[in-house]
Amino acid sequence: MRLLVTGGAGYIGSVVTALLVAAGHEVTVLDDLSTGHADAVPAGATFVAGRVQADAAAVLAGGVDAVLHFAARSLVGESMANPTLYWENNLGGTLALLDAMRVAGTRRIVFSSTAAVYGEPERVPIEETDPTRPTSPYGGSKVAVDTALAEFARRHDFAPVSLRYFNVAGAHPQPGHGGGGWLGERHRPETHLIPNVLSVAAAIAAGRGGEVPLFGDDYPTPDGTCVRDYIHVTDLAHAHLAALGACQPGQPRVYNLGSESGSSNLEVLDMCRAVTGLDIPVRIEPRRPGDPAVLVASSARIRADLGWRPDRDLRAMVADAWAFTQSLALPSR
Repeated sequence: MRLLVTGGAGYIGSVVTALLVAAGHEVTVLDDLSTGHADAVPAGATFVAGRVQADAAAVLAGGVDAVLHFAARSLVGESMANPTLYWENNLGGTLALLDAMRVAGTRRIVFSSTAAVYGEPERVPIEETDPTRPTSPYGGSKVAVDTALAEFARRHDFAPVSLRYFNVAGAHPQPGHGGGGWLGERHRPETHLIPNVLSVAAAIAAGRGGEVPLFGDDYPTPDGTCVRDYIHVTDLAHAHLAALGACQPGQPRVYNLGSESGSSNLEVLDMCRAVTGLDIPVRIEPRRPGDPAVLVASSARIRADLGWRPDRDLRAMVADAWAFTQSLALPSR
């Protein structure tokens, strides 16, 4: 298939692109590199530097069978401070993309959504039918896109699948890739726990020291820290390929992607200590606005419909992320 991957130079988009290319698809990546990296675009994909609002229509006019849409702002804290940025980029950008798809006659789309749509859940594990009550503009913008996808399915016979990620972690091995043979997280700023812990671990290993900030130790959880459902980025990417084959005209689908088990911030820290063999100090900071106490997925629906299930556990996520972190320190060739 001829595929457009928006945001394919980012963390998740690049891994999905790598699997699509390996599966024999003809892939074009559209990314403005505001948060992505050109060297993360896998070999075999065509790279177009540009923005969804301005440049998607031209790419789609060349003939595209389906779109995998990752291009978005994704920082909860930033969205609380600057909500307009999120409505303009996440909702406005997607509406521009959907209209360009409508004109071009491309109807299949797999959308990168988030567990942040649920806000503070009434129960765990969270099912797709549970209320969406986001506690941040980031989550709100993703709910709005889901509504738009359902409307385009109803009015224009679109075939959307929305994948609601829980906490994505790990790195994807990519032999021959310039980034030390890995595709991993390189966000600036980095807000995700595992890469932040491992960055401190790398500094300690290099003799520079450091400590990890943990945001909140007074949540209503067993150890007082947030509990999250972690999923390996490679498992997540395989779910996108499965979803691509599940797109049905006029039938919007929504799937949670998680491991169906939760790990607290302190448990993640302990796993990072075990994998690295380093005593990583911690510093407790106040809670971040918009952070729910517990987010754990039910992935029963995608397991039943598409046969997808994650294969890699928290240790594998941390080990692969640590290998990627160490590769960043390798001298350039």
